[in-house]
Amino acid sequence: MGNAQNFGDKMAIALSSLCVIHCLATPLLVIILPSVGTLFMNNHEFFHEVILFFVLPVGLVALLAGYRHHRNRGVLTIGLIGLSLLLFTALFGHDTLGEAGEIVMTILASLIIAAAHLRNFRLSQVKNPIRGKL
Repeated sequence: MGNAQNFGDKMAIALSSLCVIHCLATPLLVIILPSVGTLFMNNHEFFHEVILFFVLPVGLVALLAGYRHHRNRGVLTIGLIGLSLLLFTALFGHDTLGEAGEIVMTILASLIIAAAHLRNFRLSQVKNPIRGKL
């Protein structure tokens, strides 16, 4: 397993977790500390753009590097579905799904991405993984 893939999977899991924390913490901050919450609300879209800027390339590199090692199409497919859902939600979610739908879809996509990277990481730890098994 390459260092880039190892680092990429761990980074992708961390970034996915950050998305979930952001989605859950921002509404709470607005309620608990309205002045601090307002800062987050003003930069809400900017936060999504910055996260996407890192999540997409890091996720793709790690998933593809892992796939080259373990050849598990299921892991690659699940990861790509999660990344696609996150990209769609970030670009069109608020307009098509509404605010609540955007939050739910972002959390779902982030969990899918984290699960795919965790599986990718574990399969890449095995010297001779069983090819094709999920």
